[in-house]
Amino acid sequence: MNNKISIKAARVNANLTQKEAALKLDVSKDTIGNWERGKSFPSVSKIPVIEEVYNIKYENIIFLPTNYA
Repeated sequence: MNNKISIKAARVNANLTQKEAALKLDVSKDTIGNWERGKSFPSVSKIPVIEEVYNIKYENIIFLPTNYA
C-alpha cells in the first residue's frame, strides 16, 4: 500500500489546525508551519507522537514540501 501524504495533509486529515496540532505535539505553531514548509523536521522523539496524533504511520508521511512556490 503506497498511500504517502505530506505532513500537512496528515494534519488536515486529522482535522487539526496548526494551533491544535502544536498543542497536542507540545511544539509551537511556528514549528508546525516550518515542518510543513520543509524548513525544519521533527525530532525523532516526536515521531511516535505525530503517528498517534495524526493517526498515520511514519513511513506514510512525506516530510518534504509539496509546494515549491
